Amino acid sequence: MNDAPTRAGDGDSARQPIWSRPERGSRGPAPAHSRDAIVVAAIALADTEGIAAVSMRAVANALGTGAGSLYRYLSSRDDLLDLMTDRVVGELRPYPQAEGDWLDTMMLLARRQLALHRAHPWLLDVSHRTSGVGPESLAWFDNCIRVLEPVRCAVPTKFEAIAMMTGVVSLFARSEAASGALSFAGADLAAYPHLVAAFSQPAAPPPRTDLFERTLRSLLTGLLLAEPSEAG
Repeated sequence: MNDAPTRAGDGDSARQPIWSRPERGSRGPAPAHSRDAIVVAAIALADTEGIAAVSMRAVANALGTGAGSLYRYLSSRDDLLDLMTDRVVGELRPYPQAEGDWLDTMMLLARRQLALHRAHPWLLDVSHRTSGVGPESLAWFDNCIRVLEPVRCAVPTKFEAIAMMTGVVSLFARSEAASGALSFAGADLAAYPHLVAAFSQPAAPPPRTDLFERTLRSLLTGLLLAEPSEAG
């Protein structure tokens, strides 16, 4: 088999988003794999070894073929990362029905997002990629807007709230992935009177909800309900 790279698109098609390109280029031998199989293999590799381990060669090895053959389906590793990201976002389906309180539904969506990051820790390394907004990502945003339909505030504010919710999810996921936790054990606090006073306070009863929920509920209500007169 000739493994010399052959771009997935012909002419200007390789410059189009991966979502709008055909499954494979029109030239070369009959396909031995599907684009979907390539993405599944890449996700499995990222889940076990991290996103840095995902190269065209490594994925090709997992599929038992040469790296050049993957270029019949993809133009670059960037295409692969986009497809991987969008595919795992599809794991957020089925979306919960927005039959009750919109805030409760958004909290459920946020917890599913956090679980997704736990299942695929490499998402933290690719979440900044704006090119990765594919069909599943758009469907998720569309669903969030559906959930927020009862909220009377400006549409841009809703998009800001969705973006901030995603940011908080990423922050908590990153904190969980970090080794260790903030601790003052063994530190001499004598020169820091405010810390000494804080630690001297009697223990307060534990909150009824965890920090993740308290943060997001406060954030979403603060952003979306602060100025209801700006409905649009």
